[in-house]
Amino acid sequence: MSRAHGQLRSSQIITTYGPGALIDLPNDSGIIGGLDGWPKTNDLSEVIEPRLARKLEMMTGVRAVRLYAPPPASDHPGEGSRGIRVWRFPEWFVVQEDPTKQEAGRGERSRRLVHRQQLDEKGRCEGRKVVATRFVRACPKGHVDDIDWRGFVHKGDQTCTRCQLWLDERGTTGDLAELFVRCQGCGKTRPLYEASEIEQNALGFCSGRRPWLGRDAHEDCSEHSRLLVRTASNSYFPQVVSVLSLPDRGNDAERTVRELWDYLQIVEGVQELAVLKKVPAVADKLLPFTDTEVLGAIQAVKSGGVAERPVKEVELDAILAATEGFGDDLIVDQDFHVRRLPDHVWRRDGRLEPVEAVYQLHRLREVMALAGFSRFEAIMPDIHGEYETDVERAQIQLEPEWFPAVENRGEGVFIQLRASAVRDWLARPAVEERLDDLAGGHQKWSEERKSERPFPGGPYILLHTLSHLLVQALAMRAGYSASSIRERIYADTESERYGLLLFTGSSDAEGTLGGLVAQARHTQAHLERAFATAALCSNDPICAQHAPGSTMEKRYLHGAACHGCTLVAETSCEMRNEYLDRALVVPILGVEDAALFDFEGV
Repeated sequence: MSRAHGQLRSSQIITTYGPGALIDLPNDSGIIGGLDGWPKTNDLSEVIEPRLARKLEMMTGVRAVRLYAPPPASDHPGEGSRGIRVWRFPEWFVVQEDPTKQEAGRGERSRRLVHRQQLDEKGRCEGRKVVATRFVRACPKGHVDDIDWRGFVHKGDQTCTRCQLWLDERGTTGDLAELFVRCQGCGKTRPLYEASEIEQNALGFCSGRRPWLGRDAHEDCSEHSRLLVRTASNSYFPQVVSVLSLPDRGNDAERTVRELWDYLQIVEGVQELAVLKKVPAVADKLLPFTDTEVLGAIQAVKSGGVAERPVKEVELDAILAATEGFGDDLIVDQDFHVRRLPDHVWRRDGRLEPVEAVYQLHRLREVMALAGFSRFEAIMPDIHGEYETDVERAQIQLEPEWFPAVENRGEGVFIQLRASAVRDWLARPAVEERLDDLAGGHQKWSEERKSERPFPGGPYILLHTLSHLLVQALAMRAGYSASSIRERIYADTESERYGLLLFTGSSDAEGTLGGLVAQARHTQAHLERAFATAALCSNDPICAQHAPGSTMEKRYLHGAACHGCTLVAETSCEMRNEYLDRALVVPILGVEDAALFDFEGV
């Protein structure tokens, strides 16, 4: 983003401040503009990652998706136009009133509410500074608009002809219960907390406004408008799709046929195929395959075929196919270099039987792309890294043609659990009972949120919790902060393959520090430290005895998990610190027999 009004890191444009995000600049407030306000693609760097492009095509229906990196910052004064457009939003402001001129007899702080049209050329109201109001209205589909303050305080009554609005603060906390909107002309007052009552439809129906796409960008919407604090964390939830640049060992012939489907869908036999192979674009891509392979792939696609494989399944194939070694051999692929660490290097004895193997990822490239966003509720990918194709998302371009993406290069450690150990663990009655409790909490959460997200299952929660504990243990030795280490959970229950990847990477640097990979040799020590941390939390017994289905706390997606033991920075977690329970990892107070690892024996 240009330095003209502010600067953001490239990765923030994808994850935090993408198109549609509300942002405070040094002297203004605004909303990040859509891709139509970005520089032309000729001026942007293309990011090549075919597997991610195919995923976006399936999710969005956009044909021939291309990926481009956000424009880099420049100190050159003539390159300000290469930045990203930010639209001014909201258009209602609060006047910074002089305290000595408060209305006599009112024991409260009162400030005027004014529209942009009431400001002078210096952006002031009667010589006084103004700040953007922190309240707007929005809907889960991403639409956002100014509150109709006049309509709100008058409850739709249009008879007031001397309307002058004030925001009264009858307290010091800033809570909605202490804020009142008042019309000086007619004397009507209305508490702002009524705007938060969705069922009463106090803010009216959603206007369908999309100011990040332009001032006149509207679409039909039947949702109720909701009160939104524009600086709150629920004002913007990006839908980020990420893949690791790993070799795909899937059906290359079928994938190529899908790419050429506009040509090949009419093929019924060898003769039609021979005619189409006279087209250079078709012939070049089909050159590595025999006619039999191509015809078989065409038939598979026509009959439903094998769908594009899930993101994590392909990555898991590539990691587990790695040969054993120490990683000091010649690195051929700068995007992917992984070796399985020999057992005798990291395993000091036989006490960690559930751990199958440890892998060192010396070279790792992750590509992340922004597909859209939502507000109020995050739409999360499933445990395989996939989004639903029909999920609603706010568009980041009027006519989507390409998507913004960044690439991160780093290093990682992959820990694989033994399938037989997980199978035996799942069969234990105590584990079944614990997972039933967690599934019950998930069901209550789904009913309250009206969500159809499926329960991830015991293996995922086990791996997810173990990952969080290891992040904290590794951060003590790896040279990276805990917030710089990220996770990727692999729970392939169909093939009984289970593992977790802890990795780090940055879009601002090439290569790695090597600190994380080096710690793979000390895996057993890190696991023992993680188990010791998990066995007793500083908030026990309250944390250990938390019931997922408790309607008092409403932490439906947590078992024994809290900020004192298991939760980590959300930059590290792929599931927003949800679905965690340390009782599945090690014995804890009151739940001694649901753990995969027997800590007392370690």
